[in-house]
Amino acid sequence: MEWLLGLFGGLVGGGVGGAKSPLGPVVSGAAGAVGGGITGGIIQAATGSGLDFGQILGQVAGGGVVGAVVATLVGLATKSKASDIR
Repeated sequence: MEWLLGLFGGLVGGGVGGAKSPLGPVVSGAAGAVGGGITGGIIQAATGSGLDFGQILGQVAGGGVVGAVVATLVGLATKSKASDIR
């Protein structure tokens, strides 16, 4: 369940963070969802089971932040490769 919350947060964070990237918000959102889902799994393993409002908020926020960072990094890597081709 926790990784699913991270996945959702990563999807939203990646879409917002990568909205102006050359890949667009859909691909950036997918990259963010992967990062957020992985982060959610790591947080779940570290904190154990059981969810309260604070943990739900932490999962979604953590996934969103990691999703935005991953989407930005993917956008920068793609942008630098595109400029090398020209």
